[in-house]
Amino acid sequence: MRGAGDDEARAAIIAAALQLLESGGYDGVQQRSVAQRAAVSLTRVYKLVGTRDQLIVAAVEQWMAAHVYDALSPAEPGAGVRERLMQVLRGVFEPWERCPPMLEAFHRARCGPGGERLIAQATAALRPPIRAALDGASPGYVADVELLLLNLLYAVFGRYADGEIGITDILPILDRATLRLTADNTAALPSSS
Repeated sequence: MRGAGDDEARAAIIAAALQLLESGGYDGVQQRSVAQRAAVSLTRVYKLVGTRDQLIVAAVEQWMAAHVYDALSPAEPGAGVRERLMQVLRGVFEPWERCPPMLEAFHRARCGPGGERLIAQATAALRPPIRAALDGASPGYVADVELLLLNLLYAVFGRYADGEIGITDILPILDRATLRLTADNTAALPSSS
């Protein structure tokens, strides 16, 4: 059972982990450093957040909720399908573009133990605006585009984390992909873009 000060200590631990992630990336997070920054014992770090993997997942989850998913807004009415999808994708990506170490941390944490929490969080946050952007399209088309876009995001983030592409390459890749997914789909879409 957690004590009265545990919530504050856990918040300080997560905040310390976020500082280390933002400045030093995934490899910059060590529990001993987190404990020192949070002014708690290493034992308390383990007790309140668990392993290093669990700590990083919790920190990335919090960062994503505050910087990425909270900022998602419905697409502008009257815009074409492609433009509405790009509004969603820009909303997801621009916070990472401002803080690239968090993009690498997200990718590495989602591929590790506990990463399914980040995938569930991303899916829950992205599904509604993607569906809204495709409003009026056939359900099968919506499901296919949603699946393709989520997997494309994971793929380009992985390629970035592996050093294969630069941070500035990501939005153009996403833009080209949305063009190809939405062009000439008059049977699936109520209006073409």
